[in-house]
Amino acid sequence: MKITTVLRSAAAVTALAFAVTGCAQSSTAAKNNAAGDAGSKTVRVFISGDTNIQNLWEKELAPAFEKANPGYKVQVQIDLHGEHDAQTLAKLTSSVEQKKDADFDLVDGGFVAKASGAGLLEPMDTGKVAALGDVPADVVKAGGTGGIPYRGSSVLLAYDTKSVPTPPKTLDDLLAWIKANPGKFTYNSPKSGGSGASFAATVLDKYIPADARQKMTVGYEKDLESTWDQGFDTLRSLNPYVYQKGVYPNGNKQTLELLASGQISMAPVWSDQFITGSANGSIPATVKAAQISDPSFTGGAAYLGIPANTPNKDAALKLANFVLEPEQQAEIVKEISGYPAISLDKLPADVREKFQNADTNNLRKGYFDQMSKDMNNLWDQKVPGQ
Repeated sequence: MKITTVLRSAAAVTALAFAVTGCAQSSTAAKNNAAGDAGSKTVRVFISGDTNIQNLWEKELAPAFEKANPGYKVQVQIDLHGEHDAQTLAKLTSSVEQKKDADFDLVDGGFVAKASGAGLLEPMDTGKVAALGDVPADVVKAGGTGGIPYRGSSVLLAYDTKSVPTPPKTLDDLLAWIKANPGKFTYNSPKSGGSGASFAATVLDKYIPADARQKMTVGYEKDLESTWDQGFDTLRSLNPYVYQKGVYPNGNKQTLELLASGQISMAPVWSDQFITGSANGSIPATVKAAQISDPSFTGGAAYLGIPANTPNKDAALKLANFVLEPEQQAEIVKEISGYPAISLDKLPADVREKFQNADTNNLRKGYFDQMSKDMNNLWDQKVPGQ
């Protein structure tokens, strides 16, 4: 992958906002009003994410599940980009406390770990989802008692082999390379995308005591932000050496475009975006990617959760088990270039080959949400410029 009291106080305020604001729904979501009458063989999946995850569910996972399990139905709705996560979480809190239907049976969203920590989700173990036994224990633990990891991603170091035959192996090696090769490295501003945020956080983490960092990944510890000072100094010291000297790309995509066009030789990139770009040809074959160490770039799993009071619990568990089967895990790799959640040795050789330079079983957690927001704002204040 505490907050129950906070959620209870927020529920009354935000439940009405959720009802008024609503969420962007998929084409199949209009049928959801009838889902409660459809019986226990209907699974209502709620997505808090982007259209690629919506397509994964609507075009791949849901049809495959229905085909493999005659009589079962999957209905999908989406809150695009998770714009209403706070309202959804408050609605879920209210439904569990009042023992009412939350209107979804399985949720795929970034707030699953919070919901799990608040006791809003059905506790999970291998007796309910057998494939959890094939997922690294620390990844399962990070999702709390109710989280079901089903895919993941991390930030990697992409490099052009034409100019970098041997990439840096550690963060210290990378920092030394940046200064020895001015103008050939960059990263996007942290607020504009996760690959740049991961690079910044990794540099900060170089100077943070392990116990302090652990606290900063699971809660809001503003008093510990002073431990970032040395890392911010290091990041600012890189300004003369990065591409365009203290002016940073806006977003993950811009960074990838600079790399693909040969204007830079190295950059942090999201694993899924890199794998997709390599497959469709937008990233040249000469550009490769690997993970660094001491510390590695951050990454993490995406979790499914089943509301504790859903009336369709058995069907939801059946779908969760199905998604973690090797065939569906391979489909996730194919469709969205996501890391599989289960061990690579359970998957075909071509899938294993895609991740030969990425440690999919060791996804280093990023900061707690509010900590990340503070880091992004402080980076804006402390780093850019000459």
